[in-house]
Amino acid sequence: MTYSTDISQTEELIRNHNGAWDGISGESVARMRAQNRFRTGLDIARYTAGIMRRDMEAYDADPANYTQSLGCWHGFIGQQKLISIKKHFGSTKGRYLYLSGWMVAALRSEFGPLPDQSMHEKTSVPALIEELYTFLKQADARELGMMFRDLDAARDAGDQVRAAKIQHSIDNYETHVVPIIADIDAGFGNAEATYLLAKKMIEAGACALQIENQVSDEKQCGHQDGKVTVPHEDFLAKIRACRYAFMEMGVEDGIIVARTDSLGAGLTKQIAYVREAGDIADQYNSYLDCEEVDPANLGHGDVLISRDGKLMKPKRLPSNLYQFRAGTGEDRCVLDCINSLQNGADLLWIETEKPHIGQIGGMVNRIREVIPNAKLVYNNSPSFNWTLNFRQQVFDAWSEAGKDVSAYDRDKLMSVDYDLSELAAEADERIRTFQRDAAAQAGIFHHLITLPTYHTAALSTDNLAKEYFGEQGMLGYVKNVQRQEIRQGIACVRHQNMSGSDVGDDHKEYFAGEAALKAGGVHNTMNQFVA
Repeated sequence: MTYSTDISQTEELIRNHNGAWDGISGESVARMRAQNRFRTGLDIARYTAGIMRRDMEAYDADPANYTQSLGCWHGFIGQQKLISIKKHFGSTKGRYLYLSGWMVAALRSEFGPLPDQSMHEKTSVPALIEELYTFLKQADARELGMMFRDLDAARDAGDQVRAAKIQHSIDNYETHVVPIIADIDAGFGNAEATYLLAKKMIEAGACALQIENQVSDEKQCGHQDGKVTVPHEDFLAKIRACRYAFMEMGVEDGIIVARTDSLGAGLTKQIAYVREAGDIADQYNSYLDCEEVDPANLGHGDVLISRDGKLMKPKRLPSNLYQFRAGTGEDRCVLDCINSLQNGADLLWIETEKPHIGQIGGMVNRIREVIPNAKLVYNNSPSFNWTLNFRQQVFDAWSEAGKDVSAYDRDKLMSVDYDLSELAAEADERIRTFQRDAAAQAGIFHHLITLPTYHTAALSTDNLAKEYFGEQGMLGYVKNVQRQEIRQGIACVRHQNMSGSDVGDDHKEYFAGEAALKAGGVHNTMNQFVA
């Protein structure tokens, strides 16, 4: 519905109340509706699921159409990210939000900072989804409010051409609301617990849930040691739980991202139940580290399995966990991914120990032999030392090609001494093009950084503290923060406007007319900044 059509229909509704509603302005109602396009989280989930599905199709047609996101731990951070994207690129197309379980644990738990081990309150995840969308909707309300003010000014000036242009922009307004890929960790319990939490996340607006194949009560960050995986049937039960939740809530095209931690997980909590030779459980068990045993030499309490007519004893640790054979991680990853896609998952996530296109692409090529359109969500993780990794990759490539690398010490390539070197320049170029190249060569549909705003908050706060509490004093803030906000056009320099004071003033005028006591008068210090 266009802006003018909404006004006309609302004014007709007002007239039908025989004067009782004459204090209501049809145009004001139309403005408020435009500023509140999404009434519920389910409206958002359905809308954004459609966006992701179309983006996935576009990527299948051309890998240059990969998508991106940054992890955000607060609604304001997510809002500012999307405002910045619209300012710099004119559109939010292909840009999402990522909700990191790591950051929820570290920054949003009532227990205080926690490691990424699913110890935080499970309800904090849907609460953050709702918060993120509240701030994104407020960004819409703020921006549309400024457009309405411009429309009024154009009308007052008798500039019909400008007024028509602004109204066209209102009719074709692009929202700040974008898809969120939300981390449900390992499901926070059994499949029923996963289903219940998935429903809460979907109700809050999540169109994409990322779930991993670790044991819930032993869950570890993907970049920590001690990861323990579950048999495929256990994981599939949770994938199905997520799908049931999507379908129950009416988000039938919701997206499930199946994450495998098998590359770095050398342990399993249980031996899978085998129904027949060669089934998925048998394949899972085939990677167990076993030794053949003589029935005459069994130890008390030994656990045994049969394999190809032989009696085998899996290696069991004092923790009662079973160990996989070394070097089987990639094979297990490939099996995990194929099985997940064949049983309801839409996208894959392979947690790797380094950002190496050859390694990732090698696994994806094997998956695509079975599932041709398999594609990944990939964590461009801050846990990787990107500088060192890529300098070592260039060093190794040069060595293999016979190029002289005698001027470089491979173990010390992080040193600032190499920053201006040819090797460092090539490494930086590979980092710059990593997302584009990995999308084309390794099947990565979506690139994200899990914890970027955690690190930027720490870095910017450190820089400000060093200056403000040092010799620079107030100049440390003015020169490095406020002056830069003004010159770079950062909307938050007018923080009253950003917090919604102008939207509030508009509402006061709708409700009370000329009697409204508005905050945005001539004495508001926000007027010192250019809009």
